[in-house]
Amino acid sequence: MNDVRHSESGFPIEPVYGPDTLASWDDNQQLGEPGSFPFTRGVYPSMYTGRPWTMRQYAGFGTAKESNERYHQLLAAGTTGLSVAFDLPTQMGYDSDHPVASGEVGKVGVAIDSIDDMRMLFERIPLDQVTTSMTINAPAAVLLLLYQLVAEEQGVDAAQLGGTIQNDVLKEYIARGTYIYPPAASLRLITDIFQYCQAEIPQWNTISISGYHMAEAGATPVQEIAFTLANGVEYVRAAIATGQQVDEFAPRLAFFFVSRTTVLEEIAKFRAARRLWARIMREEFDAKNPKSMMLRFHTQTAGVQLTAQQPEVNLVRVALQGLAAVLGGTQSLHTNSFDEALALPSEKAARLALRTQQVLAYETDVTSTVDPFAGSYVVEAMTDAIEAAAIDLMDRVEHLGGSVAAIEGGFQKGEIERSAYDVARQIDDGERVVVGVNRFTLDAEEPYEPLRVDPTIEADQKARLKVLRADRDQIEVDRWLTELSAAASGDANVLYPMREALRARATVGEVSDVLRAVWGVYQPIDSF
Repeated sequence: MNDVRHSESGFPIEPVYGPDTLASWDDNQQLGEPGSFPFTRGVYPSMYTGRPWTMRQYAGFGTAKESNERYHQLLAAGTTGLSVAFDLPTQMGYDSDHPVASGEVGKVGVAIDSIDDMRMLFERIPLDQVTTSMTINAPAAVLLLLYQLVAEEQGVDAAQLGGTIQNDVLKEYIARGTYIYPPAASLRLITDIFQYCQAEIPQWNTISISGYHMAEAGATPVQEIAFTLANGVEYVRAAIATGQQVDEFAPRLAFFFVSRTTVLEEIAKFRAARRLWARIMREEFDAKNPKSMMLRFHTQTAGVQLTAQQPEVNLVRVALQGLAAVLGGTQSLHTNSFDEALALPSEKAARLALRTQQVLAYETDVTSTVDPFAGSYVVEAMTDAIEAAAIDLMDRVEHLGGSVAAIEGGFQKGEIERSAYDVARQIDDGERVVVGVNRFTLDAEEPYEPLRVDPTIEADQKARLKVLRADRDQIEVDRWLTELSAAASGDANVLYPMREALRARATVGEVSDVLRAVWGVYQPIDSF
């Protein structure tokens, strides 16, 4: 008799499922209809039968000019939305000429120091005709305002702008590390963004509450959605505490998840997350607007599952991961390039990743019907199991005082580290098969020439900053940085003086330094 297999989240996968294994899929309150509470079957009635998901390709490297060229290539290839990767100094709120930026400028994303760079990044791209997702967190307000200013220069009204800033700092404390300010200050900045966008950029998604990075750090599917939704609860509470009404800001909340090769569990995970969030918003926060209850999410295929060995096999992995995301009902999708375990994606690899989505959308029949797995014994049983396990884990977070208190105690980080250790041990012991790594290996790998970032970029960015500081009106810059400091010290919305400082050509680092001086810098503790 075969041993019982277990899901990524640890519950047993039965060899056969039938009606007796289901608790609730035929209960209309549990399953519902597509586009209706509790949104198990999708947030829109027609889903992809009307139009496909938004196809994004995460891109950004080197200079703004180089990244702009890649964006034009992707748009020409059929990408329907842009997704910007920023380099580490930008993510940490440092200019390219700061000592800590040495060796990292332009390496894992594009270097953006000022409005000059942002203008170059979106040159000849009409910002009223594309939606843009920006993977930026602690300095999210800065990059959003730079985007708005560039749009104004193009003659585009801010009310026409569509897109998303990640802006999810809580997961940075848990899994990623590109935080700047302590949690309380970070939450204040995020709620200021909510208020600002409601007044100034009403179509913008103000936050993308992210489980992706926790999954990349080793979180199971249950941990991914439990910790992500718990963070979402914390953001909603913080916004309400400032006097905002839930139905005013909640419709612009978005989420970001991973999609792994375990197709059935991933489909179930997405369905469980939608159902759970809908109930939280209606029952805990008394949301009335159905849009406040919709868990709209972007998905990225699992970079952590890509291998440097036999990298072409990653094309198969990404296709399966993309299929799982589509069958799970994602609103937008980024498919990883097959060479990302080796280096920045080449132009050909990025195009192949996009073509993967296009094949799913236009050559298969998965877009012909809504929620194809509805009523599947196994998927419905997994949906129920994941939801129940996620509720239990969220209850543990609540018992610790909520997400921030649990983060400060190292709870989420510790749980994820234990899961990551278990996976690493299983791979090392051969219990978990990874094709090309511990099974079906080659004696010698074929040579591969990776895309490399020009090492002169850092010097060029430093030179551009020197020219900028010499050319701008320093008195005007100082005036608005002083206004920003005063706003941060009080309770005024910091985005208004921040916007004017950036308009006067203050840099990302200078703005971030003002907030560091007022709010301080987060010092992590060891997890337990």
